[in-house]
Amino acid sequence: MAAVQWRSHGRNYDTELQRCRLEAALVDFGDYHPLKPIMVTDTKTRRGTRKGSTSSSSSSSSSAPPDPLSSMLDGTDPLSMFAAASASETPPMSHSSSTGDLGRRKREKEEEAVGPDFEPWSLKRGEILARFTTTEKLSINLFIGSDRGKATSQGSAVSEKVRTRLEELDDLEEGSQRELLNLSQQDYANRIEELNQSLKEAWSSDQKVKALKIVIQCSKLLSDNSVIQFYPSKFVLITDILDTFGRLVYDRIWTMCSDPRPLPDNFTVEDVNDTAKETCLNWFYKIASIRELLPRLYVEAAILKCNRFLNKSGIQETLPRLSAMVRGIGDPLVAAYARAYLCRVGMEVAPHLKDSLNRNFFDLLGTFRQISSENVRAQLVLQRVEMPEYLTLYSPAISWILQCIAYRAPESLLTEMMERCKKLGNNALLLNSVMRAFRPEFVAARATDFIGMIKDCDEAGFPKHLLFGSLGRSLASADPPESERLTILNEAWKVITKVRSPQDYINCAEIWVEFTCRHFTKREVNTILADIIKHMTPDRAFEDAYPQLQSVIRKILTYFHDFSVLFSMERFLPFLDMFQKDSVRVEVCKSIMEVFIKHQVELTRDPVILNAMLHICKTMHDSVNALTLEDEKRSLALLIIGFIRMVRLSHLLYYVNNNHNCCFGLLYCIVLICICCFCFNFGVTFFFFSALQVSFGRDFEQQLSFCVEARATFCNLEPVLVQLIHTVNQLAMETRRVMRGNHSRKTAAFVRACAAYSFITIPSLSSIFSRLSLYLLSGQVALANQCLSQADAFLKAAVSILPEVPRSISVEGKLRSSESFLVDFINSFLATLLVIPDHPEHGVLYLVRGLLNMVQDYTWEDNSDAKVRVYISALPLLAAMSQETYLYSIPKVDSNDTLYGGDPKFLSEINKLCETLIGQILDHLKTLGRDEQSTRRQGALAFSLFGVLLAHGDLRNNKLSQLAVNLWNLSHKHGCCETRTSVRTLEFIKHQTQQPDMTHLSDMVQRLTLQSRT
Repeated sequence: MAAVQWRSHGRNYDTELQRCRLEAALVDFGDYHPLKPIMVTDTKTRRGTRKGSTSSSSSSSSSAPPDPLSSMLDGTDPLSMFAAASASETPPMSHSSSTGDLGRRKREKEEEAVGPDFEPWSLKRGEILARFTTTEKLSINLFIGSDRGKATSQGSAVSEKVRTRLEELDDLEEGSQRELLNLSQQDYANRIEELNQSLKEAWSSDQKVKALKIVIQCSKLLSDNSVIQFYPSKFVLITDILDTFGRLVYDRIWTMCSDPRPLPDNFTVEDVNDTAKETCLNWFYKIASIRELLPRLYVEAAILKCNRFLNKSGIQETLPRLSAMVRGIGDPLVAAYARAYLCRVGMEVAPHLKDSLNRNFFDLLGTFRQISSENVRAQLVLQRVEMPEYLTLYSPAISWILQCIAYRAPESLLTEMMERCKKLGNNALLLNSVMRAFRPEFVAARATDFIGMIKDCDEAGFPKHLLFGSLGRSLASADPPESERLTILNEAWKVITKVRSPQDYINCAEIWVEFTCRHFTKREVNTILADIIKHMTPDRAFEDAYPQLQSVIRKILTYFHDFSVLFSMERFLPFLDMFQKDSVRVEVCKSIMEVFIKHQVELTRDPVILNAMLHICKTMHDSVNALTLEDEKRSLALLIIGFIRMVRLSHLLYYVNNNHNCCFGLLYCIVLICICCFCFNFGVTFFFFSALQVSFGRDFEQQLSFCVEARATFCNLEPVLVQLIHTVNQLAMETRRVMRGNHSRKTAAFVRACAAYSFITIPSLSSIFSRLSLYLLSGQVALANQCLSQADAFLKAAVSILPEVPRSISVEGKLRSSESFLVDFINSFLATLLVIPDHPEHGVLYLVRGLLNMVQDYTWEDNSDAKVRVYISALPLLAAMSQETYLYSIPKVDSNDTLYGGDPKFLSEINKLCETLIGQILDHLKTLGRDEQSTRRQGALAFSLFGVLLAHGDLRNNKLSQLAVNLWNLSHKHGCCETRTSVRTLEFIKHQTQQPDMTHLSDMVQRLTLQSRT
């Protein structure tokens, strides 16, 4: 493979484009068209039954291809066959009866099922545990029995086993007692969890009586209210154990019924075998033998679901009995939570039994007078608990009971509840639970009635602001009557503004902000913000209420998307000043920016908005320090970039406040408008105003000044600087578009200033590939605006930093080779060099030579072909440079085709450079040929070079033609070339030989075909 003399193939790009265009042909479908609808008809007998299979007829001709969907209408598709098989196995029944049964079953299923709109207990237990805490010491009373609860041996008699278990139950009642004292709240919770684990271990080791003993012990703890403020959390912990026990018993009996075939979900009593029924009865008998009321009640409620194995109406009969048993509990707090547990179990196993739920609630109302009894008051005095705090202990139980009752309840039930509340003297605790349990639509429709009831409540036991808070939650989700909204807001705020505690005040005010934003204007919202500032500023109370204040901001931003309205509120910015903690202030700024970017559709020119948003962006930027995480920097940068894009190419009257000349100019224009309105007709005035607006809209110098200030303001966030460079480049291209490519002296100076901005800013970036891509892009923009010296400077700067590219870069936290990125950049750079004119002082092709020299000197990876691939990519560029007319050009920029005009010396320089590159490539191919493991790489490179010679070389030269054949042979020598690629390449060459100026390829086709066969 000796070096050859290169000569580029002459190209006529217009002719080649015409050849590549497809020939249009008119297709005659006749009566058939593939998009014409197919008409399907059914052939039936007089009685309406189908006769034969469904026939498919179409208006198309008989020669039309069959439709794949219509062809399956005869029932031969798999789904139809499956449906037919299922139908054949189903016993026949009348149509009316089947339809009625299906409808009835559907209604029953909907009534019995609890939908996703019902808030489960699991979501409430965490809130209760976090809310009801104590610092006092707790105790646990444990009954320690004998060791006879262990499993007996298999050889023991049945009577002995029964006798042993009965003795264990007696031992449970008469066993020794041990009391664990001085337990903290966490120790108490840990001990209860240990008992839960002991229950599971005893069950798994077949010690069922021991498991029952643990459950009974834990149930007895619910009768102890010595630390009364901890009782709701104790209830949550103990009922977790009861739930575990109930699930274990149910699963055991279910397993006994599933032998030999699994039991269906909708099983009946007839599906349960006798062994399972006997075991289930045994559990109920054991529980019935418990002497104390409270553990017997709780344990039976825990396995309430097991009644399904015994009797179809077992649950329906048991729930009223258990509800009546609760009446025997003397303590009203203990009784309330027992009723809550019954309602909870009832909603799980039989949610359609509303009568039992209502009975529990009405019984609870009957015990309300016990709350103010002497015994309860004495107990509160003993434990130093105030009545308002004691009443809040009932909230989880009452709220849960009411939630179960109100679930899918009619609106009339709320009216009944309100009447019962009035009979009880508008008990605040009950009224609060009613408002939170029923649907917001029902409550909102009666908002005025609820406000009247709240006024009549006694504030000593339950503060009224809590009642207004519950009412506000409903009104935030549903709309009251429009005529009552202002009255509702005034009545509520009269109570809220009088709350003395800042924390209680902001908790309630934060709820009603959403109602105000939802139904009123900025005037009312501004009044509420002023009231919040008034209450939260003294003694810096806002420092303890940042979550609530953030919620206020989020709700305002949800309903006010017009930032001109938002920032026109006098108290909005002072409200933001209360966020003085850095992390909180940044979060608030981020939330404002997110809404601005999402909802600000039009580019803004409002100076108030620009001032405020620039201040918010600066606040976010100034929070960045050395400890800021990269993800946080990225999120802040994206928000600031969004703001920059929204003010891009806008009027930017923000600078009017800082520039007196602009102010005088604006005043002068206003005077001219007034003169036009006075002296001329409306059409002239409108024309002048439109011209004025356009002149301000194209005030690109102010846009560039904004970018200069933004660069100084956001210097710590590199993505923002990258966006600013893109903005300035787009500004230059917009100027070119406005001037239609014909720059005046002023606009030419402006686009040069834009280029200077980019040239100064790019070196401050740390990412080498960001600098390379921006140098190239800015050079292209400068070239498009006829700034040749600036474009030359950009491209030379890009070439000069190529040696700085590291061999590996971090991509998503992993080190990857930078060769692929570098090669892609160089290919893009080469494409730009085609239109770059040579500098008169630096010689021919100085940028191309400089780039190739950098590629030659760059330290590539060992065993890398990247450099040779760059050389192969450079050959098409040099071939395109040797053409009389280039493939593409830039208007008003004279490329080398115009400068040299096909000068022989210029072409000679190109040919010499091509010969040098080919020599380098061939030397590399020889080097690869010495290593057997590199044959595939050698074949791939040889085929790439063959493609370049075929497309761009003048193959009439025998030496160049022979080199192409040799490269073809080399690429096929070791089977490295794919057969499909080889065949398509030969077809392309054969097609080319049909062109008048390509007949010389015929001989090459014969040689390549012969080589392929051999």
